[in-house]
Amino acid sequence: MTFSTAAEFDQAYKSANRAFAAGTTKNKEWRRRQLKRAWWMIEDNKKRICDALYTDLHKHYQEAYTGDCGTVQADALRTIAKLDEWTKDIKPERSDPLNFLGGATIRKEPLGVTLIIGAWNFPITLLLQPMLAAIAAGCAMILKPSDVASATQDVLMDIIPKYMDRDAIRCVSAGAQEMSYILEHRFDHIFYTGSPNVAKIIHAAAAKHLTPVTLELGGQCPAIVAESANLDLTAKHIAVTKFMNAGQICLNVNHVLVAPGLRDRLVAELIKYFDTFAGGKAQNPDYYTHIINERNFDRLDTLLKQTSGKIVYGGERNRETRYFAPTIVTGVKAGDSLLSEELFGPILPIIDADFDTAISTTRAGEHPLAIYAFTSKAADKSRILNETQSGGVTFNDCGLHIAARDVPFGGVGNSGTGYYHGPYGILTFSHLRTYINALPWWMEGVITARYPPYSVEKAHKMVPAAKPTFDREGNDLTSSRSKWVLSIGGLALSALLATRWDQVIALGSQLLN
Repeated sequence: MTFSTAAEFDQAYKSANRAFAAGTTKNKEWRRRQLKRAWWMIEDNKKRICDALYTDLHKHYQEAYTGDCGTVQADALRTIAKLDEWTKDIKPERSDPLNFLGGATIRKEPLGVTLIIGAWNFPITLLLQPMLAAIAAGCAMILKPSDVASATQDVLMDIIPKYMDRDAIRCVSAGAQEMSYILEHRFDHIFYTGSPNVAKIIHAAAAKHLTPVTLELGGQCPAIVAESANLDLTAKHIAVTKFMNAGQICLNVNHVLVAPGLRDRLVAELIKYFDTFAGGKAQNPDYYTHIINERNFDRLDTLLKQTSGKIVYGGERNRETRYFAPTIVTGVKAGDSLLSEELFGPILPIIDADFDTAISTTRAGEHPLAIYAFTSKAADKSRILNETQSGGVTFNDCGLHIAARDVPFGGVGNSGTGYYHGPYGILTFSHLRTYINALPWWMEGVITARYPPYSVEKAHKMVPAAKPTFDREGNDLTSSRSKWVLSIGGLALSALLATRWDQVIALGSQLLN
């Protein structure tokens, strides 16, 4: 595999920095044009992209189109439609005199030149969705496709220069050695999707330049099945999530924590749906994705061989074709090989755990990217939200929170930092810059306390002593005086709304007397 040379990267790096310094990317029309061209880039090369994904992952056209092409195109159209709204200035509350008289304003300004590093499991979406957000924010960028999905990388390296601005949006190919050189350079932002181990290397390199990072990682996402769960739908939703992309999804169900009395019935339902999705027991349908490479195949193979659990379904695999069947393993306990790391594959460990144990087990580990809780009880849902931490939560299904429109997607702790999607992607690549104007000249008499010489009297005049509405124990004060003030205030407001100025004047006279 041939990667970009140091000289080629240097040229791309200088080009992106020049483009940003020239103000090219800040222009709204430039942003719109690039977003539109990105849509057509996918449209014109849809077959090439899907063919490449089949070569890399044995991914069927439907999964390739919906998971990569369609997602990016929909995101491009949504961003184009909302660009002005999502990038407009923010006017903070005008009730504050300084905000009002000074015209305090918050601008969303592009951070600058960003490095976007894609992942191999969705090599189009996980590179181009952040690209769209960076374009919308007004950044210049260097894109680094995943070298693991080499066929898709080759397509991206070919089409990006043909459709996108060749000065401001550059694409480079790199392996581990080349990435070490790239990370020596200063960027204004780094966006990485991948594993926590690699993220630590990127974070450390970024820290040398005080470069902010967005890290979209993964984690051991649990499915918690409570006594009140609808087992048929629970099994269907877990099975289809594990089947998709052969489990190679950061949001996939890593393991199932199920009430012991439900385990056998749940397993039976899971087997039913895995058989259905595969077109029959132990089938290897052409539409089933394979493991990305031998290294990841061997990792999964080793973990499965070392488990103390019992394989009750699947287990068929072929290293030559990298086919690895959906596999259910029961009797898995703490410390098992299948719980030692994020599986990122089609193995599904089943762990006996009542609801309390499921929550404590989930809380004891690293924060996952997602938690999937299957229950019909509102109290159970509240406990999941209140007693655990995760990037997101979907109740009674899997992964739906990532599909919701205009909501943030990201991890917490070991599952990532930062977020994107919709308006949150623009915020990720933006600096919120406040500006304000000097107060009118006629305000000088009011703010004389800001000027020396200083005194206690001036200090109190400038910042009047604050009067709390609560006591030292945190109890709200409801004195007769405060009730009187509120009552008078309510009467005054009523009078104003009724435009009964005679009442307002009369009320004012009463207060003065």
